[in-house]
Amino acid sequence: MTDLAPLRRALLSVSDKTGLIDLAKALAARKVELVSTGGTARALREAGLRVQDVSDLTGFPEMMDGRVKTLHPGVHGGLLALRDDEAHMGAMQAHEIKAIDLLVVNLYPFEATVARGADYAEAIENIDIGGPAMIRAAAKNHAFVTVVTDPEDYLPLLSELDAQDGKTRLAFRQRQAQRAYARTAAYDAAVSTWMAGAISEAAPRRRAFAGTIAQTLRYGENPHQAAAFYRDGSDRPGVATATQHQGKELSYNNINDTDAAFELVSEFLPSDGPACAIIKHANPCGVARGATLAEAYQRAYDCDRTSAFGGIIAVNGPLDLETAQAITEIFTEVVIAPGATHDAIAHFQSKKNLRLLTTPGLANPASRGLAFKQVSGGFLVQDRDNGMITADDLRVVTKRAPTEAELADLLFAWKVAKHVKSNAIVYVKDGATVGVGAGQMSRIDSTRIAAQKARDMAEVLELSAPLTQGSVVASDAFFPFSDGLLAAAEAGATAIIQPGGSMRDDEVIAAADAAGLAMVFTGQRHFRH
Repeated sequence: MTDLAPLRRALLSVSDKTGLIDLAKALAARKVELVSTGGTARALREAGLRVQDVSDLTGFPEMMDGRVKTLHPGVHGGLLALRDDEAHMGAMQAHEIKAIDLLVVNLYPFEATVARGADYAEAIENIDIGGPAMIRAAAKNHAFVTVVTDPEDYLPLLSELDAQDGKTRLAFRQRQAQRAYARTAAYDAAVSTWMAGAISEAAPRRRAFAGTIAQTLRYGENPHQAAAFYRDGSDRPGVATATQHQGKELSYNNINDTDAAFELVSEFLPSDGPACAIIKHANPCGVARGATLAEAYQRAYDCDRTSAFGGIIAVNGPLDLETAQAITEIFTEVVIAPGATHDAIAHFQSKKNLRLLTTPGLANPASRGLAFKQVSGGFLVQDRDNGMITADDLRVVTKRAPTEAELADLLFAWKVAKHVKSNAIVYVKDGATVGVGAGQMSRIDSTRIAAQKARDMAEVLELSAPLTQGSVVASDAFFPFSDGLLAAAEAGATAIIQPGGSMRDDEVIAAADAAGLAMVFTGQRHFRH
């Protein structure tokens, strides 16, 4: 392959006009001939630049509302011809095809069109055909042709031309070709994913995912693992769309835990009152409501102060100074909130290792989306767990129905259990977790661990009895035997929420009745692995 390739003619056809005029002027100043299409050509002429219409290369006008304009040998021959192949050069000469040395193309805004809720017909019209075809042609022929698909690469291109006296190096063209193929792959992934949803194809034969680099990470879960963070292009509030105000770069584990914290706290609407979630290793170690964010934080912290050290904190309202001051009394890795006051931001600036992230709002826990997980030789894809229940969805299965206060705590506990690794057990009292058991191989172990944590905290807080006394308990899946339920009763729980559905439900219900417990079934489980 040739290392240095000259740049004499460029074809520019862009939907996003960001930086276009400055790039075109810089190319023209370097004596590069400009060829363009439709709106791009018009923008260049309005800027006083000399530009040749692509129809002059093809001998055909743009037609069919712009659907057909670049799909022609006059364009693709100019992009694909091997400059060191006599037969190729002979064909170009015989058919009066001019070489194109630079292609600058970005595609119809399909992703943005779908994101704003366009109907089926409009989405179809925003599927680019000629653009991807040209990009792939130029990228294939990167031995001689440079391709640019993102405005952020305009300045690097000009720097390359300055450094190489109007030429580009093979290494530069290879990098641009890789980026070009990644762009068309991401574009096709967006189209195919949208279309699967549009036609209700729940399990398409082929599934593609794509993302855009947000951050190269220092390492992954462990220092020997390389890692990077990608955005999927959605506008869902969360760690991927948040603004970081201070602190060092987020790590792989920071990002994972911050996402878990924010998704959990988003279960609690601001209209329901201030709420706070503290996460450690993707599991909540404390979740609470309060009259203020500061009170919600303190109540969440008091669930498990040991685990909260070095944790991730999420709140469901704009962070205020009082809450910020309380948070900085211990070491915290990340705080994420839907906004923050100037005073809170200023207070955090004294803690250089604490990261503060703000988002434009809370994530909608009921919204649809996909979740996927890699396994050896493939990956699993499922809908996001957007299951929601209300009091009306519950079925009382015991002789005693829950009181109004117990019912409120049961619904709170159920929301938290959804975000705890299975087997999940969550004790709640007065709108705050008082014991969390996560990720155990048996449900009774989770029940006992959560109760033990409550006993440990009772000693720390100098309480006469653990807060599981008079609490309610949530189980993310059914109790297969009555032993777990009885362990919760021994810890002081008075009411239970669980999916039901065990072959021993009658045995479990009888045990609850014998213990004087109230129990409700949701008919819905929340496994989380």
